[in-house]
Amino acid sequence: MIKTEVSESPTAQRARIAIALFFFLSGFGFSTWASRIPTIQHQLGLDEAELGGVLFALPMGLMLTLPVTSILLQRFNSRQVMLVGAVLYNVALALLGFAQETWQLVALLFCFGSSRNLLNISVNAQSVGVQALYDRSIIASFHGVWSVAGFAAAAVGSGLVAAGVLPKYHFLVVGIVLTAVAVYFFPNTLDISPDPEKRKAGFSLPDKTLLKFGIIAFASMACEGTMYDWSGIYFEKAVHMSKETATIGFAVYMVAMTTGRFSGDWLANRYGVKPMLHYSGLLMTCGLGLAALVPVPLVAGFGFVLVGLGVSCVIPMVFSMAGRTSALSSGSAIAAVSMVGYFGFLVVPPVVGFVAKAADLRWSFGLVAMLGAVVVALVQRVREPQPQVS
Repeated sequence: MIKTEVSESPTAQRARIAIALFFFLSGFGFSTWASRIPTIQHQLGLDEAELGGVLFALPMGLMLTLPVTSILLQRFNSRQVMLVGAVLYNVALALLGFAQETWQLVALLFCFGSSRNLLNISVNAQSVGVQALYDRSIIASFHGVWSVAGFAAAAVGSGLVAAGVLPKYHFLVVGIVLTAVAVYFFPNTLDISPDPEKRKAGFSLPDKTLLKFGIIAFASMACEGTMYDWSGIYFEKAVHMSKETATIGFAVYMVAMTTGRFSGDWLANRYGVKPMLHYSGLLMTCGLGLAALVPVPLVAGFGFVLVGLGVSCVIPMVFSMAGRTSALSSGSAIAAVSMVGYFGFLVVPPVVGFVAKAADLRWSFGLVAMLGAVVVALVQRVREPQPQVS
């Protein structure tokens, strides 16, 4: 499928830049927190088990506020929800560094996850609106910006750790700067009011169509969560690399995922979204399967590259399709799909650990590889909506 590229209107260009920057602040804020977790663990004197329990507050906040976000997006403009989410997100980030007790950190992480959910669902709804201004795919690049922001924040965090800067000063400055960016670029975002015909009384569970998208998102997010939590451990325990070099597995995965997100729009424009999702599922299965079958550095590393390319564009493409095919508003549709998809992050990585303890980490990765086949099977059962051009 080849689409003819047209010049961008000033409105579309301004909106695209603004939403890209909201994706950037989302990724930069999250990676800023992640870069200082070891420091905060040391400050509060938490062991690994205690830290694991504390960190669970963030995804719990994210999951439990999904229905609230859906209802808000049915009643209010997505740009308003996005701005409120961005401000609350940055306030929560700034306060995280001032936590003196474990319960304070748990409460703030819950708020951080809740506000991140408000921001992420609404900014994805805005990205679907921006996509509608184009006759070609541009939505994957937004998620590429998120990944680049993560790299940038990790680099800044590493430098500040080396310089001995305390997390409270680090988080405070980042929170202020990111809030200023959100407020400055807010006027260029899209005025997308909820369609009265698509409003529901409350949060709607995914219908048959959205459930398919949700399961595809579940499979992709499960693979992502597995790579985030277990790729370094896999290279250390299964590939038998040293602790100092085991992180190379996660590094090559992240580079591949970021590269895939910036090339995904070109591929979608040339071949279509459904073929892309089909091959994404194949790459996920082949990559994890290869790493499980041949746990040597070069082969496992190549497998992780395939996984990174495979998961890179699944979520932006699924959100785009769901936002254009549902009877719900785009924000509510994305929230419904996310409700199913986020369980992949929550459920599958712990299951990987249970299976690894009972059998072997290679078996765990082999089982997760089968989720790519689920993507391949379900993609054949969804219809690709026609692009909307404003």
